[in-house]
Amino acid sequence: MYVIGLDIGGANIKSADSDGAARTIPFALWKTPQLLKATLQELLSGFQRPDLVAITMTGELADCFPTKATGVDQILSATEEAVAPVPLVVWQTGAEFLPTDIAREFPLLVAAANWHALATWLGRMIPDQNGILLDIGSTTTDIIPLENGIPIAEGLTDVERLLSGELVYTGGRRTPLAMIDQQVPFRGQWCPLAAECFATALDLYLLLEENTENLHDHDTADGNPATQDNAYVRISRSVCCDVSEMTRAEAVEVAHYLAEQQQKQINQALNQVVDQMSVPPMAVLMSGSAVFLAEKIIRAHPVLSETVITNVTNVAEIFDRSISKAACAFAVARLAAERVRI
Repeated sequence: MYVIGLDIGGANIKSADSDGAARTIPFALWKTPQLLKATLQELLSGFQRPDLVAITMTGELADCFPTKATGVDQILSATEEAVAPVPLVVWQTGAEFLPTDIAREFPLLVAAANWHALATWLGRMIPDQNGILLDIGSTTTDIIPLENGIPIAEGLTDVERLLSGELVYTGGRRTPLAMIDQQVPFRGQWCPLAAECFATALDLYLLLEENTENLHDHDTADGNPATQDNAYVRISRSVCCDVSEMTRAEAVEVAHYLAEQQQKQINQALNQVVDQMSVPPMAVLMSGSAVFLAEKIIRAHPVLSETVITNVTNVAEIFDRSISKAACAFAVARLAAERVRI
C-alpha cells in the first residue's frame, strides 16, 4: 500500500511517502489557517495519488485556534478536504491510528503526537535495549526514554512532557535569543537582551559555522538570507546595536555564550529524563533538523558520553536530508503502511 504521511506544525508542514520521498515547506499556520487546504493540495501534487494518508500534528497549539480541540478539528477538516476521496487516519499516543471522527472525539490523544510516532518507529533500531531518543528540531527538543525499543514517556500531553523534561521548547532554528537567556557578556559587563525577535538560534549556529549558509532561505527573523553576515547583523540588534557599534568578534562571543546556554538547558532536561529511568540508557538515537546540536550534547554529557559512546546512532546519517527533516511524517507513513488495512 502506498501511503503519504503528513506532520502539520505551526510553522512547517512536513510530508513523506512510504517509499522515502519527502518534502518540507514553511507554513505560518497561525497567520493563515484558511490557506491550509490549498497549501496541502499544492504539497501533495508532488506525489502520486496515495491509497491512504496518515497524519500527525502539533499545529493545534497555534494561537489562531481558541482550544486544542478546535485546532485538531480544523486541521483535520482542511486535510480531509485536501486529500478527498483518499481515506485519512490519525496517529495517537496510544500507539495506534484513529479514524478522524474518533480523533475529534478525543483530541488530546492526537494533539502533538508526532514525537510518539517517531519514537515508535525509530525505537525498532534498539529492540533489546533501553535508550534515549534525542530529537532536536527547529523549534522544540524531544527527549524520549525507550525500553526495549518502546517509548515509555512519563508525559503524553505537551504540558505533561514539559513538566517531565521530555519536551524542551527550544530548537536549532526558531528560538528567539531572549528565550535562551536574558543577558549576555558584552564588553566586560552583562548586557540585557532586547525582548524582541531580532535574531534566533539559527543565527548563533550560522555565525559559529555549525550551520550551512543558504542564500535562498529567507525564513529568518528579519527575512534576509540565512548567511553568516546577516546573522551578524541580526545578533547585533539583539543588544540594540548595529554592525557599526558591535564588532564581529563581539557577536561571535555572544553567539558562543548563548549556544552554550541553550545546550545547558537541553542537558538539564536530559538529566531529568535519565534520572527518571529505572534502568540507565545504553543507547542513544539522535534525529531532527538540528541533529548536530544533539550530537554535541551527547558527546559532552558526563554520563552518556561514557556509557553509550559506542552505541550512538545519528539517524540523519542513515536517511537522506529530506527524510531526516521530515522524519515524523515518514514515520507515520511507514507505520500506516504496516498497520492500517483499507
